[in-house]
This record gives sequence, C-alpha cells and structure tokens, in this order.
Amino acid sequence: MTNLLDIRDLRLALGGRNLVDGVDITVAPGEVVGLAGESGSGKTLSALTALGFVPSGATATGEVLFDGRNVLDLSSRDLRALRGDRVAVVFQDPMTALHPMLTIERQLTEHQRVHRSLTKKQAKERAIELLDRVRIPDPHLAIRSYPHRFSGGMRQRIAIASALACEPELLIADEVTTALDVTVQAGILRLLDGLRTELGMAMLFITHDLAVMNVVSDRLYVMKTGKVVESGATRDVLADPQHEYTRSLVDALPDTEVSA
Repeated sequence: MTNLLDIRDLRLALGGRNLVDGVDITVAPGEVVGLAGESGSGKTLSALTALGFVPSGATATGEVLFDGRNVLDLSSRDLRALRGDRVAVVFQDPMTALHPMLTIERQLTEHQRVHRSLTKKQAKERAIELLDRVRIPDPHLAIRSYPHRFSGGMRQRIAIASALACEPELLIADEVTTALDVTVQAGILRLLDGLRTELGMAMLFITHDLAVMNVVSDRLYVMKTGKVVESGATRDVLADPQHEYTRSLVDALPDTEVSA
C-alpha cells in the first residue's frame, strides 16, 4: 500500500541547531499513527513542518511526501489548497482554537466556501450537519452562538467539526485532550475514533500521554530531542520498549494503562 504521508530525513534547523533531526515517519491511508514524546521533543514541530509551517528564520530539508508530492516544494497557493482540505489540524487548546469574536457559523463555513465553492446556504447546512455529527446539542441554536457559550470539551468538538468540514484524508490531532479533564478526554477519543472509521481518514495523533496512544494508535513513534528513538506497532512498543527513554515513559504509567 502506498503511504499517504511519507516523511523522509526531515530536518529543521534554526540558529545552527537542529530542532528536528533526521525524522522518518509514514502514515498509510486510514491508519492512526501516534507521535509521542515530552514537551520540546520536536513532535509538534515535525508535524507542522510537514504541513509547510516553517518558523521564521528556520530551514527545512528532507522530503515530506503527501500523496507523492513534496510539501516542502509546494508554492504558498498549493499549500493553502492542501491545508484544511486534504489535510486538517486540531490543536491543543480548545479555549484558543476558535476566534472569540466570530460566530460558530462563520468559523465553520468560511473554509468550506473556499475549498468546496459552496453557497452561503449550503455551507450553513453543512455546518449544522457537522455540529450534529460531533454531538453538539441543538446545532441550529449552537451555530448562531459565540465560543464563550461552550465548555472546553464542547469547544474541542466544534474545532474537530471545523477540521472535518472538507472531509480530509489526514487529520493531525495535536495534544487534543491535554487541556481537558479525564471524563471529557474519553469522550473526545471515542468521537475521533468513530469519525475516523466513518470517514476512512488517516490520523497522526500527537501526545505526551502513552496511555492515550495505547487506546488510539496502530503504530507509534517516540521522539526525544528532535529524533525518533523508537517506533513500531503500539502494543509491541509499550509491552517491550527497547530504548531507555521509551522505557522511562512506560515505567511512569500505571500497569492498568499499559495493559488496557
């Protein structure tokens, strides 16, 4: 099977230092791949660089092949066409992921109209369907509301709805449960799993929490100081970690979470 995303020897240099140092990651169509590591390990930088978000003053080298095209060689116009359409991102903090001064309707319809050339009415109908799909109560009322009316968990669901508006082939979920309490986390994970199955999309799931990886991912990459130090089937990596860093992460987990 041809990989949907194929990252080869990705390096991100800034100020003479490699923040991402020779990273190789693959994601097949429909597969959920985990990218784990502590804060500062380079996991989020790797994912954002793979979308062409290169920090000012930094240099990215290597290859990021999405459906056979090198993202690092794409023009700004082609990158805009890719992001939000074939690839979408859900970020960590649901409190800042949505614009506080714009209605939910505005935030769920604008990129649909750009990427799918929908009319205003069509985009609104689609937005209501999306809110219902992510289980937002009374979506006809919710669409007219502003983000401050919703809890953190509901805002994250709305952010997911926005990311899924164009039914992307790949969803990058960056620490999407970190800012939520445990009960809400479980609901978000069930939601993502159901949507992934329903839409047949692939997912790159980024988190420092290996217990979450054990639940959601098929394969796992572990990063430390900008490098991938271990990879393999998630259950195999967690059951028998080979790298001392991975072992330290696994040892910090309760036994029930490793064996779940």
